Amino acid sequence: MSNLVTRADFDQVMVQNYGPAGFIPVRGEGSRVWDQDGREFVDLAGGIAVNSLGHCHPELVAALTEQANKLWHVSNVFTNEPALKLASLLVEKTFAERVFFCNSGAEANEAAFKLARKYAHDKHGGQKHQILSCVNSFHGRTLFTVSVGGQPKYTEGFGPVPAGIGHFEFNNIESLKAAISDKTCAVVIEPVQGESGVLPADPAFLQAARELCDQHNALLIFDEVQSGMGRTGALYAYQQYGVTPDILTSAKGIGGGFPIGAMLTTHQVAKSFGVGTHGSTYGGNPLACAVAHKVVSIVSSPEVLAGVEARHDRLVAGLQAINAKYNVFKLVRGKGLLIGCVLTDEYNGRARDFLKAAEKQQLMILVAGLSVLRLAPSLVISDADIDEGLKRLDAAVAELVSAK
Repeated sequence: MSNLVTRADFDQVMVQNYGPAGFIPVRGEGSRVWDQDGREFVDLAGGIAVNSLGHCHPELVAALTEQANKLWHVSNVFTNEPALKLASLLVEKTFAERVFFCNSGAEANEAAFKLARKYAHDKHGGQKHQILSCVNSFHGRTLFTVSVGGQPKYTEGFGPVPAGIGHFEFNNIESLKAAISDKTCAVVIEPVQGESGVLPADPAFLQAARELCDQHNALLIFDEVQSGMGRTGALYAYQQYGVTPDILTSAKGIGGGFPIGAMLTTHQVAKSFGVGTHGSTYGGNPLACAVAHKVVSIVSSPEVLAGVEARHDRLVAGLQAINAKYNVFKLVRGKGLLIGCVLTDEYNGRARDFLKAAEKQQLMILVAGLSVLRLAPSLVISDADIDEGLKRLDAAVAELVSAK
């Protein structure tokens, strides 16, 4: 295999806002990835919950190839068949009546926040503009979305940040009650907080958020960029909680690795985005929508959704077995195939050490903050790949523990 570029080239030609692993993946199939040297890795990271059906799923490759021979781009001066088919499928499968397409989760959230303010302005006037979100939430990397996300580290040095944003504690009903007012136009919540440690919401918390939003004429927004598209065992996590939002954002897994984002909402709310109020050059791209339509069709099948829970149980049992040997996890939590392993106090702040140890064992995992390991594999990962991934994680943990 010819290595025309190497990992060292990253430091010479790329902006240093990432710190990628020491190898370069060049090929993937299912839940296995090969690097430039032909080494085989087990992928329990899933591109950060993106590769919902693994690498190079044959039906996704076929959908992309078919569309690539038809039409790539026409702009939103026109509509296109794949976008209309995907929107219709999402409306059929969710609470939504209207869909807006973009390219990423940040763009989907940007659209959601803008729509919430525009809707409140249209219905109640300009004084109703406050957006509330949870402390330690994550909603994207645009200036607006990092400001809404309750993590100061992401806004430090980028001020002045947008105003009219407040925060409350996740899973704390009283904190939300104290923060919300008649000036609040929207409350945004991740049903499972991803970046801050894989924290599922309490059902009572989401139900209270719905009721408080109704009392204050505020919209409820669910950020399901990471928790959506089958990740928790339902097409979207709100369906498991039985709490319906006014706006939902989706990205990551919806394209199975092809960049696409979506904002889903009701007809009534969508009316505030009239012609010319918002847009995205590549939003609704025929290639992306053709792939995403196939992803949604496959993921929403009962077989795939039921399989998520079975795979969750197998992974968690394996993680608990590892922990019984090495006592490195304080807690294993999450929903479906979004799993967080909280490190014990002895290993607090050392999540990246585990990441590096896993790399040595040819295993791809994630972190969520400084003290949580995160797993977000393919929703259709085989039992054999789960077992092999756990075997390699066991070896990584053993090496790390023995070196202390």
